[in-house]
Amino acid sequence: MLALLHTSPVHVPVFDALRDEDHPGLTLLHLVDEDLLARAREEGPEAVAPAVAAVLAGAVAEGAAAVLVTCSTIGGVAEACAADLGVVVLRADRPMAAVAAAANRIVVVAALRSTLEPTVALIREEAAGRAVDVRTLLVDSAWERFEAGDRDGYLDAVAAAVDGVPATDVIVLAQASMADAADRTTTAVTVLSSPRSGLRAAALATTYGS
Repeated sequence: MLALLHTSPVHVPVFDALRDEDHPGLTLLHLVDEDLLARAREEGPEAVAPAVAAVLAGAVAEGAAAVLVTCSTIGGVAEACAADLGVVVLRADRPMAAVAAAANRIVVVAALRSTLEPTVALIREEAAGRAVDVRTLLVDSAWERFEAGDRDGYLDAVAAAVDGVPATDVIVLAQASMADAADRTTTAVTVLSSPRSGLRAAALATTYGS
């Protein structure tokens, strides 16, 4: 069984659909805690580390063989819990970051300021010391639309921002909730999102334990 830690319930059907398409038969345990993101935005990701550890420990107690964390803001603190849990804890954006890190010029797009720093740090980590030009773009007001339930408005705002990005090699959609915006863009630049590649890596970890 693969446990998924979300900070919004909107991710549940997204990952269920990806599971049905790519990994039929994989059992998913969805854990949703919106307060984790709210607190991390106010106090910083480290402030929620104990709460994240408790949630993940509960998932392992329920039989999870691996955990996928779909929130970019708390992904780093969640991964740090792996040693104590004895199972793989993977942030959903790590496989995406690994692909992005192979490029020279990267633009990270986010609707939450709290997501930018962790995503940039992850890309630099995956670049393993190779010099990369990483720039960031915050999509003003997009998150307000997301919180209001205006999914189309949210995705359209993200897509418009992506289409306005100047010359670069790759564009990273830092939040899992942004993934469908890639289908609404007209840019010729490669646009990366995290859900499919993140679930693929977690499914492998669930099967093989590494």
